[in-house]
Amino acid sequence: MPEIIIVLRDGSYRIIDTDPEYSLMEAIRDAGVDEMLAMCGGCCSCATCHVYIEESGGDLSEPSADEDDLLDSTGCRTSQSRLACQVRLAESTIKRARIAPED
Repeated sequence: MPEIIIVLRDGSYRIIDTDPEYSLMEAIRDAGVDEMLAMCGGCCSCATCHVYIEESGGDLSEPSADEDDLLDSTGCRTSQSRLACQVRLAESTIKRARIAPED
């Protein structure tokens, strides 16, 4: 199982094991990271799973129009912003992600 470094809001980090069948949000949630609310459960209808992809293998897809709109609604979007529910681990090589600040 691949490992991903998850940087928490206080700067500490956790290394989590991932399953390629999961989204990044599911992997973070199942690892017990409480900072990720993921209120919509992965339906791309909120932005409570906002993360910054700090390091990836370069094969990360672009956000969909819906994801892009939701990220625009946050006050802390950067060029590294993604909704973790929309990042499929089977399709990307994420090495390090940071939980975005709460809006």
